[in-house]
Amino acid sequence: MTPTYDGVEAGAAIPQKSYQVTRLDLVKYCGASGDFNVIHWNERVAASVGLPGVIAHGMYTMAQGGKFVADWAGDPGAVEEYGVRFSAMVPVPDDDQGATIDFSGTVREKLDDNKVAVDIVARCGDTKVLARARAVVRLP
Repeated sequence: MTPTYDGVEAGAAIPQKSYQVTRLDLVKYCGASGDFNVIHWNERVAASVGLPGVIAHGMYTMAQGGKFVADWAGDPGAVEEYGVRFSAMVPVPDDDQGATIDFSGTVREKLDDNKVAVDIVARCGDTKVLARARAVVRLP
């Protein structure tokens, strides 16, 4: 059910949603973004530079957070502002499962003009992978 401005209050929880990321997703993102850095698709190179293995692009992880809040709002155009800080990597195993990024959120405050400020939490396992993830969303 799409939230409405009158129907949400500060402190309201946004239900958790999980997104899978596989190596295939990363290769597709390489093509879409033009970022072909080998740490996002080559295990040997990622390990040689001290990474735990292939990692998701930070911007891919950020995009999943944007999808999370847009899905909650019911309209991608409702997201008027969105920003994050990257706080940890998302290692993506070389299997058909990949990694799971869990997103949850809270309505931080109601603003003017039918807008709400939302705090977003993104975790991969026990690790918080985005910090200061915040969005401003206009609701009907």
